Amino acid sequence: MPLLYDTLGRGVLFPLHRALWRPVIEGAEHIPTTGPAVIAPNHESLLDPFFLALATRRHLHYMAKVELWELKLLPGFGHVMESFAAFPVRRGESDGGAIDAALDVLREGHLVGVFPQGTCLPYRERRWRKGAARLALETGCPLVPVALVNTEQALQPRTRKLGLPQVRIIVGEPLLPEGPATPEAAELLTARLEAAVAALRMPYGAPHHAWFD
Repeated sequence: MPLLYDTLGRGVLFPLHRALWRPVIEGAEHIPTTGPAVIAPNHESLLDPFFLALATRRHLHYMAKVELWELKLLPGFGHVMESFAAFPVRRGESDGGAIDAALDVLREGHLVGVFPQGTCLPYRERRWRKGAARLALETGCPLVPVALVNTEQALQPRTRKLGLPQVRIIVGEPLLPEGPATPEAAELLTARLEAAVAALRMPYGAPHHAWFD
């Protein structure tokens, strides 16, 4: 397990998130305690990876946007991300290297966190991408839907405004992949995932975004 995950993550960031946003975690028992799984939540804030990590004692490996490795104002930030076991992916492109890296992590028996919406920026139409479903299909591992509620009010992605809402992390029952890893199967599994996440957060309504029209 990367050193920064223990020292900065468990030692500083996670307790800070618990103190500020008093997260309520439901259904954590649905995340497997051993073996591989893909954990796939909605994406409403830059803080989402830290909130998601609170739902399990296991270490989550993340796909992260490649732009974090290319920040001119923070040179070397990509190496910090790697210390948290993140690996880069180019959003909107077919990134075979990132998929291969995620498959390796899963085949070693670990958890991979994927945000299928690709961005937390509040576009009204954010198509759910098929990467999470593809990973589950190719490895046969569970695909776990998660609803993150109120994280956009903790740190609004458009305005970067901070707030102190109570955050909810609601973990649903795992979806088990069926059949070969075809594009059609990935599309169907992605539709099941999107519907499962929507059902989990339905009682709480839509995110309170400053939407891009």
